[in-house]
Amino acid sequence: MDSLQLFLDQFQPSGEAETGWLKQVFRFVSQHLEPKLSGHAPLPAGDVMTGVCVDQLSVCVVKKIQESMCVTHLLPVSYRLVSVSELLSQQHLACVSNTSWSTNQQRAWAKEAELSLPGHLALPRVNLLLIGCLREGGAGEWRLTDASGSVRCECLSPSPLWLNRPVFLPHWNYIPHNAPGQDQDEAGGYLELIGSPVLLRPGPEQGLAPSPGAVGVREAAGLLDNRARGQRVSVFGLVGSVCPQLVVAGTAFFCFWLTDECHTVRVLVKDRSRLCWTQCVYVGQSVCVTALRVCVLRGWRGSNILCVTDQSEIHTNYTHTPVGDTHTDTPLDTPPPLMMSHVDDEDCQEVEPERGVNQSGFRMNKSRVISYQGTVTTVVSEGAGLYVIDRKVGLCLAYQPTLRRKLRAGDSVELHHVHFLYRPCPDFPPSMLCTCLRSSLRVTTFSRVGGSSSSSPDSSCPGDGVLPRLLLEKNMGVSEYLWTCHLSSQLTHSLVPTVLKQQCVCVLSWKLMECVWRRGGGGGRRDIYSEMLDEPHTCPLSQYSTNPTVHQSISVSELSRSLQSESWSSGSLLSSGGSGLTRSQINSALAWSFRTQTGDRPGQRPLLVVGLLELPSETSDHQTLQLRDGTGGVACVVTETREEEEGGQRSAFNTAWIDFPSYQHLDQDQYITHTHCRVYLQFSLDHLHILSPSVAMVTHLSQKGEESSGDVTGRKHSEEEETEGAATAEKKRREASSSVTVTTGPVGGGSRPCVSMVIRVEQKEGVAWRNLAPGPKEAGLKEAGLTLCFSVRAAVIGPVVSWGRDPKNRPMTDREMETESRDKVVLVLSGGSARWFPLLQPGGLYRLTAPNTQDPSVLIGCGVSGRKGVELHTDSTLQVHSDWRLHTVTRPLLQALSPTHLSVSDVLDCRSELVCFQAQVCDRISLNNRTSDSGAGVRLTVCDQTGRSLQVYLDLSHTPYPPGLLPGNTLLLSGFQRRVSRSGGVYCSSLPLSSITVVSLGDVSSARPPPAPMMHLGVWAVSREQSCIVGQVRGHVVCFLFLQLEWSCSLCGSVFIQTCSSPPCRSSSSVFQSKAKIVIDDGTGEAHLWFSGALVRPLLGLADSQWAGLQRALRVRGHVRVYPRGRSLVCDSDDPLLHFLLCVCSSDVVCRQLSLTCRKQNNQRSEEMKRFSRGERDFMTRVTPPLQLTCLQLNAD
Repeated sequence: MDSLQLFLDQFQPSGEAETGWLKQVFRFVSQHLEPKLSGHAPLPAGDVMTGVCVDQLSVCVVKKIQESMCVTHLLPVSYRLVSVSELLSQQHLACVSNTSWSTNQQRAWAKEAELSLPGHLALPRVNLLLIGCLREGGAGEWRLTDASGSVRCECLSPSPLWLNRPVFLPHWNYIPHNAPGQDQDEAGGYLELIGSPVLLRPGPEQGLAPSPGAVGVREAAGLLDNRARGQRVSVFGLVGSVCPQLVVAGTAFFCFWLTDECHTVRVLVKDRSRLCWTQCVYVGQSVCVTALRVCVLRGWRGSNILCVTDQSEIHTNYTHTPVGDTHTDTPLDTPPPLMMSHVDDEDCQEVEPERGVNQSGFRMNKSRVISYQGTVTTVVSEGAGLYVIDRKVGLCLAYQPTLRRKLRAGDSVELHHVHFLYRPCPDFPPSMLCTCLRSSLRVTTFSRVGGSSSSSPDSSCPGDGVLPRLLLEKNMGVSEYLWTCHLSSQLTHSLVPTVLKQQCVCVLSWKLMECVWRRGGGGGRRDIYSEMLDEPHTCPLSQYSTNPTVHQSISVSELSRSLQSESWSSGSLLSSGGSGLTRSQINSALAWSFRTQTGDRPGQRPLLVVGLLELPSETSDHQTLQLRDGTGGVACVVTETREEEEGGQRSAFNTAWIDFPSYQHLDQDQYITHTHCRVYLQFSLDHLHILSPSVAMVTHLSQKGEESSGDVTGRKHSEEEETEGAATAEKKRREASSSVTVTTGPVGGGSRPCVSMVIRVEQKEGVAWRNLAPGPKEAGLKEAGLTLCFSVRAAVIGPVVSWGRDPKNRPMTDREMETESRDKVVLVLSGGSARWFPLLQPGGLYRLTAPNTQDPSVLIGCGVSGRKGVELHTDSTLQVHSDWRLHTVTRPLLQALSPTHLSVSDVLDCRSELVCFQAQVCDRISLNNRTSDSGAGVRLTVCDQTGRSLQVYLDLSHTPYPPGLLPGNTLLLSGFQRRVSRSGGVYCSSLPLSSITVVSLGDVSSARPPPAPMMHLGVWAVSREQSCIVGQVRGHVVCFLFLQLEWSCSLCGSVFIQTCSSPPCRSSSSVFQSKAKIVIDDGTGEAHLWFSGALVRPLLGLADSQWAGLQRALRVRGHVRVYPRGRSLVCDSDDPLLHFLLCVCSSDVVCRQLSLTCRKQNNQRSEEMKRFSRGERDFMTRVTPPLQLTCLQLNAD
């Protein structure tokens, strides 16, 4: 009778199913397990090995399987033995196997697991059986092996007794390589052993008897000072700390501490066969280590250390019995370390004492060392080593070597000697735990769940392991590292894969961190031995910086949505003075309103936006630079920074509104019949940082660094010309200053032949829709025959030069300056080439390149033919193709010309018809026709430093809207027509060739226009040129001429008494309006001064409560008009309200000295003839009408 039959007879199978299952077990043991034990090669599938060993081993396997089952009297025919190779190759999903479960128990287990972590699915159950031998792998791994292969095993509390023994695994999890928590480099996957394996064959027992000569920690500490050659010592004690395994110069090792009540010794384990102890020892465990020798650890300044030898053994859960005792006692009565299971933010706010302020201005705090146990609830970034425990405590493992087994959501962990930090980074939980080389992390319970039901992209960091490697090289602080990790996660969503490759995100985030935090040198080299072994303990986590105002990353789409939502909030529509406006006045004010947000946001973090800074597309209606990422794009206004400008950046947006009945209805959406919002960013070019420049950009930067003085205007466009295809821009809002970061990419086609010439731009016309003949490639036109176009008048610096490859922005060569040309050329840029409009600036030097040709004639403009004998004064014209390129070049010997610009005062006083001037925007009023889209226009009020102002009219019917027309901004207006009105006033209007450039940025919240000039009424009245529209006046109120107070309907403007007095209207909404007219005298003359709205109350000298009472009193009658009759106050009425107002108008409070800012009205009447009668005679004389002024502001005396 063979062994198989003997094996079957022992179990007496009751049917074919059990017989077949037993045969499979016997065959599996003989093919996969027994050869591993005996060293034989695996047999073919059809052979059956005979012998007592296979028979007994198979019987043991079946009995152990039956004992682990919930029903022991039946064979588990639904379970199947699986080899290691089959498990690795066939099982692609994470799973769990437990032979002791019933169906109800498994369902209850799965339900409990999913309730503990909402959004995650419990591991599915599989009926698979695993047997094999536990062997030691490389670098301290435990591996389950059989004849087909091996798989890595992770154990909770392994025992050295399990090594090299055949085992059966009753309860395990399998995590394949594509599951959360698994390293992508791990082949196949790994096993998680839950509970202890079942030993299938007894082996040599490890000596658990008291080791002769074993000493305690106190005696061992004394032996360290007296090192004897060849001495071996056995030491028992409690494990106080377990340091992570390190690899230095190809040698793997780890250290652990043995402690008693008062003493501590360090044990170094570097023997390759003993590295598996790293899973056997944990804090609080009682162990005994034999055959230790005293050695010196090079690189550590401390005393001697105990080192494990090749004869050393470890006894876990060791109980020491002194020689001669008859009872067992445990003298190791040191209490276990205090464990924290939660951290209250309220208790931690003052837990870290302030240590001062470092050179960067950040607060430095000192961390606390604690022990903690909890459950991993969120995997923030596996590659960066970031997790969340108990849903409120952050965990950072980046300062330790990468874990062999990444933590998974649901793992219960135990942390010892971990650093507690409070608010190191505002993007993470306030309470953070960070591990150093002294910290120990132990998984006490494996997770019972697999991946999330909705896979989150945050679960893995782009370029896993890149950030920890950079941290190891640079040794930066934990606050900077956490901020960089969060930024990397944000950039992954906004830049990958449309802008950057995933591997580049981490490096880009690190460079941005060095730029924002202003730290590039790092914290020096880490002393790993001191960090693990020194007492008192010091490490990079002992101190950390806190900066609650560090930049907050936001995508372009999030920024646009945020600004748009704020623009529609009712609180931002109108100021408090809007309560007295009617419907027509409200909608006129809101038809082209604006709102700005500066980088200084009190109580909030400044924003950081990263994207591509690129040229406008060929089909774009707005010829401005675009900041774009994977989520969207936004227009940009880029300026040169002046010395007086602080460089603050902001976002600005314009809105259009229609049909609000009154001020009270601004928060009701049903009255908004049409909305339009334009969002754009404003920032200065001088706050631009190049992170990863292209070759052309390196050339430009080196040239700019070598020049002591050079072209300033060229800086604005050189970056963009080299980054047309790919450039990363970062817009940062700071309290005082901000910056923009650009990452350039290589421009393709560098090896193509081309021709080029160098030009200097002298004049640039504005871009507009013009009736040109577009090419077949032009698309996206507004109307047939209309295309965006502008022209540039430039001076040709030298001849046309042929190149074998694109010269880009390399310095000018001698060939390009052989002959100093005086030729002029007009470049016409239309369609696709019109996108160069925001980059070409007057005074700039550019290299115009035509690719894929060696013919110089393509860059020679065509002239205008004329009749014989007629002298032509026109320049040649050159049509710029859409594939031509423009690059900024610099030449120290050929300085760019700085064009001279007029000021507002110069424009008012000059006689030129076409002017080019620079001015600051004071006010902007829409001239839109709200019933149609035609006739769109804007009226700007601009001023200079003297306070003199000028009105500029822009016709936008055939011109793209130029962003940046905001109060406070300084504009360069080129090619505008100076005109004089019929009343003698000077104003300017735009022409088709007019161009507007934003020169510098202002701040509408703080930067006010310069004060208006002081004017004398006598001089102002006789001035016919009206060169000054707004002025300051100081004078005395002579008398009141007129006062009107009324409640009027907000819809039709009729008098409102309970309801609208107009029968067709009958509106229920009303506004309070006031108007007054006084006579003021400054000693040089008199003027009639009009007040309206909010200015009437301070003119009358009434308090807010008195003004409110006056409004209530007028509710019944609706309106009142007071005519004090100038200097003769006469009142025949008995109306007490009228008497009160007459007394107020004649009081000394009103008739006082005033300082105010006024606007001269345009409808000033000229001298007129008047007849006067005296007795029987009539007299005719010329009378000058009084000066008519409108009060804009009451100034404080």
